[in-house]
Amino acid sequence: MSQESTTPDLARRARHVGETLGRRDFDGFTRLFAPGAVWDASQPGVGTFHGAAAIRAFLEDWLAAYEEWDNQWEEVVALDNRIVFTVNRQDGRLAGGMGKVQERYALTFTFGTAGLIERALVIQDIDEARVAAERLAEERAQPCG
Repeated sequence: MSQESTTPDLARRARHVGETLGRRDFDGFTRLFAPGAVWDASQPGVGTFHGAAAIRAFLEDWLAAYEEWDNQWEEVVALDNRIVFTVNRQDGRLAGGMGKVQERYALTFTFGTAGLIERALVIQDIDEARVAAERLAEERAQPCG
């Protein structure tokens, strides 16, 4: 069952990421990220991409491999006023392929004060990702000093 955030604005912003990718609207997608944003997909072995332009280039290449591609957001939860945890499912068919590909993973977004994404963390193990996202939100809530 889909879960919605108690912070609808952040949930809407996070969902907009998937919508722009679904349309392959890379201009719109790039505008959602801070210039120095980081897309960290090192855990699943894909790599880490620094800067909105590098993130865009990576995702353009990734999606170019698919003749059919769809991204469903199964869960979107704002953990605080900057951290959004999502569970996503990608369904697709690689170009020239007959079989379908399905992948389920978590994305944790950190939004900056301007409302742009500063960091996206991709983790394949949903439970591990949820714990990491909750820990990040808790650490941010702790007073400094």
